[in-house]
Amino acid sequence: MEKILEVNDLHVTFSTYGGTVKAVRGVNFHLNKGETLAIVGESGCGKSVASNAIMRLIPDPPGKISGGSILFNGRDLTKLSDKEMRRIRGVDISMIFQDPMTALNPTLTIGSQLMEGLRQHHKISSDHAKKKALEMMDLVGIPNPEERLKQYPHQFSGGMRQRIVIAMALICEPELLIADEPTTALDVTIQAQILELFEKIQAGTGVSIILITHDLGVVAKIADRIAVMYAGKIIEVGTKREIFYEQEHPYTKGLLKSVPRLDLKGEKLTPIDGTPPDLFSPPQGCPFTARCPMAMEVCDKVYPFSSELSDTHHVDCWLQDERAKQLLAEAAAK
Repeated sequence: MEKILEVNDLHVTFSTYGGTVKAVRGVNFHLNKGETLAIVGESGCGKSVASNAIMRLIPDPPGKISGGSILFNGRDLTKLSDKEMRRIRGVDISMIFQDPMTALNPTLTIGSQLMEGLRQHHKISSDHAKKKALEMMDLVGIPNPEERLKQYPHQFSGGMRQRIVIAMALICEPELLIADEPTTALDVTIQAQILELFEKIQAGTGVSIILITHDLGVVAKIADRIAVMYAGKIIEVGTKREIFYEQEHPYTKGLLKSVPRLDLKGEKLTPIDGTPPDLFSPPQGCPFTARCPMAMEVCDKVYPFSSELSDTHHVDCWLQDERAKQLLAEAAAK
């Protein structure tokens, strides 16, 4: 498959009075054309920072892309000027932010906000921009679009605001859409509608999607591949089936055990004990060592190599080493 995005050894740091926060630490992943990649992990793991880095929205200072490359259709976004990035943002790459109420300007009508990007990037007439805005509102399921164009964000429900934000992100027909926690503030019924909308849009436009979330239910619905992130690193990547049914990293297993399941009624959820490491001084070895029930002496000292379990499934864990497998087999045989 053709790759639209390749992120190689990406590092993002933030300078603070207390020291330097290493928020993203050598992240690698790619996205194929027409695919949905979900990046999952608990709050603070660096998934939103990584997505903002793709859009070059890291505030400098205090933030900085301190290493690595972000190749979009072969162009390294880290090497482009601010002016060149402005031509790409909203046109080739668009982003749906976490909170639609803060993403929308409360003093402007929905119509003016929808048409702004079109008129800025494509220099079209007001009538043409209005026609396109009405088409987008219809696509995302906003009833009475002609009337709604004249209204303000506070006159819309949470689910409707999220649809407007999706319409704004798609109106210039981008090749890549980054959705940062698009269903977090919505109830489950509206969540389902928004996820169905993503599927419909992708089928209709062929847009590639990066979905940032901590909700594995959302992932199960629309993702093709999943990247599991922890403490600024991607520790396991695989297809949806591989991550849900053949996961290998202890953290991924812990995440899945903490999700309620209808087929296991009466069973208690198993939390992951402990807290994530301090990214002011991240550990030298595997960042999950302190919370891992299978941790070995080497885990704390050396970061594990990436094991290729299949063409699509990779995991960073010392348990994949042949010596560890042998020890586990001997312990099981006793």
